[in-house]
Amino acid sequence: MSRRIVCLRHGQTLWNLERRFQGHTDIPLDETGLAQAARAASLLASLRPSLIVSSDLRRANDTGLALGRLAGLEVNVDEDFRERSGGEWEGLTGKEIAERWPSEYLSWEAPGGESVTEVADRVAAGMRRWAAKLDEDGLLVIASHGAALRLGIARLLGLPEHLWPALGGLGNCSWSVLEEGRKGWRLLEHNAGTLPEPISSDDSPTADA
Repeated sequence: MSRRIVCLRHGQTLWNLERRFQGHTDIPLDETGLAQAARAASLLASLRPSLIVSSDLRRANDTGLALGRLAGLEVNVDEDFRERSGGEWEGLTGKEIAERWPSEYLSWEAPGGESVTEVADRVAAGMRRWAAKLDEDGLLVIASHGAALRLGIARLLGLPEHLWPALGGLGNCSWSVLEEGRKGWRLLEHNAGTLPEPISSDDSPTADA
């Protein structure tokens, strides 16, 4: 067995339902999100994770804590796994963003927010740092956010930036699995844990944030 990373997106929040850009705003899980976190925890605990780490934002940390309780593990907190900062867009719907910033909406670059490369670099660095703590057959679970995880995965895989959009978004409490091979990290599963459904995330114009 090789070292593996499970990248787990947080459960649903009210702002997900309202299609608002969350970014660094600390929105908690709603009742559905708590149930999703419990379900994901029941499945992922069977993998016997070695380490669990989460973003410091409540929606991700509470998702990680649900798994930690079942797995009997402490949940470490790392700000590098925060969602992409939305700058002036946080709290706004995709429709509001498109009306106020039409050109920035098309490129999905928020005024005052983080660029995709900034997010990819910090999340991938965190993935490498925590994976280095694993034994050769260890499993790391990272409870984080949709855009942050997708961008971090793309950077960790070494994909050129123009191919990053080829990785689809993650649904609430869905996960992706990475495995370390002889030539680097590879993607084993992506957006697993649910049937395909529309995704609301801080990740692209089509997702309506």
